[in-house]
Amino acid sequence: MKKSIWFILFAACISAKAQTGSEILLFDLSVKKGTVVLSNPKNISNHKWYDNQPFFHPSKPIIYYASFDDSGRSNIKTYNHKTQTTYYLTVTKEREYSPTVTPDAAFVSCIIQRDNGEQNLGKYPINGGEAYVLINKLIVGYHAWVTNEEVLLFVLGDSSKPNSLHFYNIKTGADTILATNIGRSLHQIPGTKQMCFVQQVQGQESLIQKFDPQLSTITTICTALPGQDHLTWLNEHMLLQSDGKTLFVNDLSDNKGWQPVVMKGNLSLVKGITRLAVNRKSTKIAVVVSE
Repeated sequence: MKKSIWFILFAACISAKAQTGSEILLFDLSVKKGTVVLSNPKNISNHKWYDNQPFFHPSKPIIYYASFDDSGRSNIKTYNHKTQTTYYLTVTKEREYSPTVTPDAAFVSCIIQRDNGEQNLGKYPINGGEAYVLINKLIVGYHAWVTNEEVLLFVLGDSSKPNSLHFYNIKTGADTILATNIGRSLHQIPGTKQMCFVQQVQGQESLIQKFDPQLSTITTICTALPGQDHLTWLNEHMLLQSDGKTLFVNDLSDNKGWQPVVMKGNLSLVKGITRLAVNRKSTKIAVVVSE
């Protein structure tokens, strides 16, 4: 038993330190005559180690993100892009990832990684306070809220089973597996009650899929950029992805497929692009880049 516990602690430590350094760039965002333009990049994390997983508050000029400290533990920080100030939402002995404002805007939900190997879904009061554990029976990697009670989960697999997509009801505990071999990016499609995820298909291009929780149906939206599973939505018919070097937009209303966006300003820090997040008004975009 002691050997197992020490192995879990060692694995958790290695996992934390294996995260590569990253920064979050904030761009102004606009659409001009159908062309998506990013401009005025600003490094809003400007901090050694891992700064990642940005999420915009739905109505306030605040970005939540996960940030490592010198010991390799991740806390949740907030950045106000109006006042240009940064604060900690959490400073704990645990590791918090993937901050997400809940639909009622009263909490910030997140993945809580513990030293004993558990990886729970929990939530913190949006103005600070102790965590509430929501799900502790699954190893949750990522999540996206459907309603105040329903949530999509990326559940980590292991050597005997792949990663899987779950539709989970917090109130009743009902748990439905929708798909396996999925990507890490889960989103609600703006202006709808539908959700999207990336379906990875061995030997083929990945597919961006749409899940309708009311009809319990899954349909294909389009193909993803090769080898990519991170995306974000600009509006209900325009989605963005990156190939790691630049950004592309797919306007589903014109059937032109993936087209490069226009990026202006000092782009010297733009490399190794991964996660993307757009604010509710589609005037700002957070882009995660390699440190």
